[in-house]
Amino acid sequence: MSSPKVLFGFHAVGVRLRTAPASIIELYVDASRRDARMRQFLQKAQEANVKTIEADGLRLSRLAGSAGHQGVVARVEAIAMSTSLDDLLDTVKGPPLLLVLDGVTDPHNLGACLRVADGAGVHAVIAPKDHAVGVNATVAKVASGAAETVPYFMVTNLARTLGELKERSIWCLGLSDEATQTLYQSDLKGPTALVLGAEGTGLRQLTRKTCDALVSIPMLGAVESLNVSVASGICLYEAVRQRS
Repeated sequence: MSSPKVLFGFHAVGVRLRTAPASIIELYVDASRRDARMRQFLQKAQEANVKTIEADGLRLSRLAGSAGHQGVVARVEAIAMSTSLDDLLDTVKGPPLLLVLDGVTDPHNLGACLRVADGAGVHAVIAPKDHAVGVNATVAKVASGAAETVPYFMVTNLARTLGELKERSIWCLGLSDEATQTLYQSDLKGPTALVLGAEGTGLRQLTRKTCDALVSIPMLGAVESLNVSVASGICLYEAVRQRS
């Protein structure tokens, strides 16, 4: 059984309160905060039969490991998602849309990527176990609830996983500043895995070689590259546009 984890912030805790209130072990709130947002939150907690524990800001910061808790911290049981990527792909109806992150180690970037992945209807986000960040409290806070809804798989060998996706006829499209073909010249309507690297370093060499093709986002100004979460949003919503 997974050990309890911590969620903090109105969005992250609010999604858990709405989707799985029984999984909340303890819910702490700032005793001094009684503004409209907190009152609405407390009302939702009461409706979900979740008891709240009043605490001061210092205790909340210690529980969350961050001062950005907004006065709301919860200890929760981990929710099991699909047991494996294969199991999930077997249940997908229509062409899968996947986001693959190669070497994203910043929790704020991962949280933002999960948030945009949720908005774009991505079926799963995939990352290597090494050279990547897992879903921690900061990721969950930045993701604003998406860490609870988007399956996140950390795989032992990313190149091998990309190969397995290709065996399922999923087109693996890597993002590279050096690619001559642009994102907008690509057909994203079929089964697609968009593969993005960390800002600055980009895709690792083996990951680049394993992709079916490489594309770039046109850069018209002085800046050479985009933050990975911004690039993810552009790529995923181009797929959404084409599919709609």
